[in-house]
Amino acid sequence: MGSGQSLVKGCQSACFLQLLSSILQPAPFFSQQPFTVSYPTMNATELLANTLSPDATTRQNATEKLENASRENYPEYMLMLSSVLADENSQLHVRNAAGLALKNALSARESARQTEYSNRWLNLSSDAKAKIKQESLMTLGSSSSKAGTFAAQVVAAIAAVELPQGQWNELIEVLLGFVNNQPSANLKIATLQAIGFICESIKPDILALRSNEILTAVIHGARKEETSPDVQLAAIHALFNSLEFIRDNFDREGERNYIMQVVCEATQNQSVNVQIGAFECLVRIMDLYYDKMALYMEQALFGLTVVGMKHSEERVALQAVEFWSTVCEEEVELALEAQEAQEYGELPERESKYFSKIALPEIVPVLLMLLTKQEEDADEDEWNVSMAAGTCLTLLAGAVADAIVPAVIPFIEAHIKAEDWHHREAAVMTFGSILEGPDPSVLTPLAEQALPLLINMMADTNIHVKDTTAWTLGRICDILITVIKPDVHLHPLISALVGGLQDNPRIVVNCCWALMNLSDQLGMFYGGEDEADTPATGPLSPYYEGIVQALLHVTESSSNESNYRTAAYEAITSFLTHAANDVLGVVETTTVTILQRMEHLLSVQNQILGVDDRNNWNELQSNFCSVIICVIRKLGNGIQPLADRIMTAVLQLIQSAGKTSTVLEDAFLVVGSLASALETQFSPYISAFLPFLYPALKAHEDTQLCTVAVGIIGDISRALGDQSAQYAGPFMTVLLENLQSDVLNRNVKIVILSCFGDIALAIGPSFEPYLETTMNVLRQAGAVQPNPLDYDLMDYVSQLREGILEAYTGIVTGLKNTNKVNLLLQHAPSVLELIQRCLTDDEKTESLVKLCYGLLGDLADSFPGGQLKQLLLQPWIASELKARHRMNQDVKKTMRWARDMVKQATQ
Repeated sequence: MGSGQSLVKGCQSACFLQLLSSILQPAPFFSQQPFTVSYPTMNATELLANTLSPDATTRQNATEKLENASRENYPEYMLMLSSVLADENSQLHVRNAAGLALKNALSARESARQTEYSNRWLNLSSDAKAKIKQESLMTLGSSSSKAGTFAAQVVAAIAAVELPQGQWNELIEVLLGFVNNQPSANLKIATLQAIGFICESIKPDILALRSNEILTAVIHGARKEETSPDVQLAAIHALFNSLEFIRDNFDREGERNYIMQVVCEATQNQSVNVQIGAFECLVRIMDLYYDKMALYMEQALFGLTVVGMKHSEERVALQAVEFWSTVCEEEVELALEAQEAQEYGELPERESKYFSKIALPEIVPVLLMLLTKQEEDADEDEWNVSMAAGTCLTLLAGAVADAIVPAVIPFIEAHIKAEDWHHREAAVMTFGSILEGPDPSVLTPLAEQALPLLINMMADTNIHVKDTTAWTLGRICDILITVIKPDVHLHPLISALVGGLQDNPRIVVNCCWALMNLSDQLGMFYGGEDEADTPATGPLSPYYEGIVQALLHVTESSSNESNYRTAAYEAITSFLTHAANDVLGVVETTTVTILQRMEHLLSVQNQILGVDDRNNWNELQSNFCSVIICVIRKLGNGIQPLADRIMTAVLQLIQSAGKTSTVLEDAFLVVGSLASALETQFSPYISAFLPFLYPALKAHEDTQLCTVAVGIIGDISRALGDQSAQYAGPFMTVLLENLQSDVLNRNVKIVILSCFGDIALAIGPSFEPYLETTMNVLRQAGAVQPNPLDYDLMDYVSQLREGILEAYTGIVTGLKNTNKVNLLLQHAPSVLELIQRCLTDDEKTESLVKLCYGLLGDLADSFPGGQLKQLLLQPWIASELKARHRMNQDVKKTMRWARDMVKQATQ
C-alpha cells in the first residue's frame, strides 16, 4: 500500500473517512516512501493463502516463512499483514489469515510470552504503529462484515497492549464516533464488536473512567429503535462484556432503569440471536448486581424468564434456565454467609431477597416439564435443556431447602412408574436432584420408601432410566447414608450396582461412583480414616472381595469410554482406603495385582504404536500409581515387604515416562508416600532416586512437576529426620537456584519457601550453614506488599506470606531446645514484623492468622528466659493476643497457647 491517499481507496463511506481523519490524523510518513515487503518467491497474499492450504507441506512451508519474517523483520511483517487486511481486493480468507496473524503477534495466553509480544509492539516505530492502527480502524468499515470482525479483533489486541500503558487514549472516542455518527451498519457492527473485545480483554479498572461513553454507545446500538438486528446483537454482546466495569452506572437508579429496560426489551426481539444475547446479559447482571434486582424481578424478570424457559428455541430456553440457576447459586451463597455470621453473633453483610422461594410455584412446574424433554440419542457431552433443568432443580433445592419437597413429590409419585420412559427418568432425576438442601430428617422417610423401588429400577429396560437411577443411588449413598440399613439394603443394593458394572459405559461410571460413595460414607460412619482407627470389621466386609474383583474386571478393558475404567480404579482406591482389618488380605492381593499390571505394562512399552496407545499407557500407569499411593497410606510401615518391588517399578516408570509430566508427577507422589510411610527405612532407596529428582526440580517450565518435586524434598526430609542432613546441602542449593529463575512459576517459589521449613525442622542445628541466606530470602519475600486494585496479586501475597510463615515455623521449631537456638535472636525482629504485618491486614485468612499465632508462640517458647522480653512486650502483641474478632475455635486455641507462651517469656 502506498501513500496516505491510497489508504482511502476502497473505503465505502466518505463521512466515515472524514470522521476518522478528524480524530486520528494521518502519520507524517504517509507522504514518504511506502513500506514494502520483499519475498523472492511469492507475494504476501499468496503466502497467507498457503497457510490455509489443505496440503500439509504447503501449509507448513508458508507458516515457517511467516514465522521467519516475524523474527527477522518484525516491523515489515506487521505492516505487510496490515496491508493485506485492509485491502478490499484481497480474498476474504486471505484477509482472515492476515487478521489472525496480526492478532496472534500481539496476544498470547502465557504471561511471559504476552510481555514479550507487548514490548515488541511498544518498541515499534510510532509511524509503523500509526499506519497499522489506522488501517485496522478503516477496515472496520469494510463492505465485508467478516473483514470488519477480523479488524475488530486486531483493534482490541492493540488496545489490550497500549491502553494499560496510557497510550492510544483517543481510541475509545474514535470508536464511539463510529457507533454514534455513522449510517453504515457494517461499521457499527464491527465497532461494537471491537468495543466488546476490548471490554473482554482489558481489566475493568482501566476502562472504568470511560464507562459512561462506552455504555452510551453500546446501549444506543441495543435499543429496540435500532433497525438492524446485527447491530443490536453486536451491541448486546458488547454490553455483556462491559457489565463488570459499569458498576457506578448501575448504582445510579435512572441509568440502571434504562439499561434494564433495553435488555428486557431485547429479550422480546424478533431475532432469536438477540434474545439469546439479552438473556445472557440478564444472567450476568443477576450474578453481578443481585442486590439491586428486587424491583426488576417483581416488574419484569419473573415473567420474562418463566416464559423464556418455555421458548421453542432451545438456546433461549437454556439461558432462561441459567438465569434461575444463577439466582439459586447466589442465594445458596447468601444463606451460607448468613449462617456463618450467625455463628459469630454478627449480622450478614448482604441479605437474601428469596427470589427463588417466591418464584417456586412458577418455576418448578416448568423445570419438571423440561426434565421430560430428553432425547433418546442425546450426546452426554452436549448440554441440553433437560440437563439444564436438572442442574437448576439441584440448585433450587439448595436455595429453598425443605420447601422444594412438597413442590415436587406429586410429580415423582405420578411418574415414577409411568410407561413413557421420559417421565420415569424425569421422576428419578427429580428425586436425585433434591437430595441436598432439605433437612435430612425431611428426606429420610422419603428415601427409605424410595430405595427398594430404585434398586429394582436398575433392571429397567431403558438405558436412560438405569443411568439416572444409578446416579440417584450414588447420591443417596453420598448424602443420606443412614437410610441404607446394612442388614436390609446392602445385599440388594450391591447386587444391583455390581450388576450394572456389566452394562453401558455411562451406567458403569455411575455404578462405580455409587460404590465409591457407599465405601466412603460407610467407612466414615462405621470407622475412622486413620490407620489407628481401622475397625476390626465393617458392614461391607462380607462383600469386599466380590466388589473389588468385579471392579478389577471392569479395569481389564482396553477401552475407557466415558472414563468408566478410570471410575472403576477410583472406586477400588476407596475400598482399599476404608478396608477393615478383616479384609486387609484383599488389600494386599489387590496391590500385588496392580503391581503385576504395572510391571507388565513396563515390559511391553516398546510395543506401543501411535499416540492413542501412548495416552492409554500413560493413563493406566497414573491409575496404578493412585491405587498404590492409597495402599501405602493405608498400610503405613506395613508396606515394607513390598517396598523394593514398588520402588523398582516406579524407578522404571520414571525412566519410561520421558517428559510425560503427568506420569512423572504420579510416580513421584508414590515415592513421597513411600518415604512418609517408611521414614528412616526409606534411606536405601534415596541414592537411586535422586538422579531422577534433580532434573524434575530443574524443569522450570513444568509448574506442576516442579511443585511435586519440591514436595518430595519435604517428604524425604521429614522421613529421615536428622539423617537427611547429608542431603540438605544439594537440596538447599537447587532450591535457592530455583528461586532465582525468571521462568519458574511464582507459586512454585512459595512451595520452595515452605520447604525450607521442612528441611530446617528435620535437621535442626545442622541447618546453621543455610540459616543466614534463608532468613535473608524470607525477609525480602515478606516485604512484598499487595496492590489493593490487583486481586490476583493480593491472593498471591497472602499465599506467599503463608509459605514464609511455614518456613519460619520450621526453622524456629527445629532450633528450639537446641544449643543453636540463640541464632534466632538477631532475626526475631524481622519475624515479628512480618507477623504484625499479616495480622493487621484486613484481607487476612484464618489459616494465615493461625500460622501467625503459632509462630509467635513458638518464638516465645524458644526463649522462656526472657531474651525476647522487650520485643514481646510491644503493645501490638498484647493487643492481638486479646483480640476478639471473628475466628474459629482452632484459631482461638492456638491464640490462647501463644498468649501463655508470651506470658511465660515476659515474666
